[in-house]
Amino acid sequence: MPSTAACSRLTVTALIYAMGERQADLAEAVGITQRQVSRKQSGTALWSLDDLDRLSAHYGIPVSDLPRGADHAISRLPAARRAAHLGAPGPRSPSTD
Repeated sequence: MPSTAACSRLTVTALIYAMGERQADLAEAVGITQRQVSRKQSGTALWSLDDLDRLSAHYGIPVSDLPRGADHAISRLPAARRAAHLGAPGPRSPSTD
C-alpha cells in the first residue's frame, strides 16, 4: 500500500489529467508556484493540510475524498469539470425551438 504522501501525489496527478490541466494551471488555482507543484509531485516536498484544503476547493470535491485515492477522487469530480477526454459533457447545442 502506498504511503499517504505517495497516494496524494498519485491523486493530484490523476486530477490534473482529469481536468486537462498543467501543473502551472493548478499552481495558479491554489496560489503556489509551478515549481512548488513540481516539487510536491516529485516527492521533494509534501502536500500540506492547507494545500489539501485548496485542492479540495479547486476541484470542487470534499477534502476527505482526496486521500481515498485517485479513482475515488476522480469519481467525485463534478461532470462539468472533467476534461473532454474523460467523457465530460460537450458544449450544449443551441435550442432549435
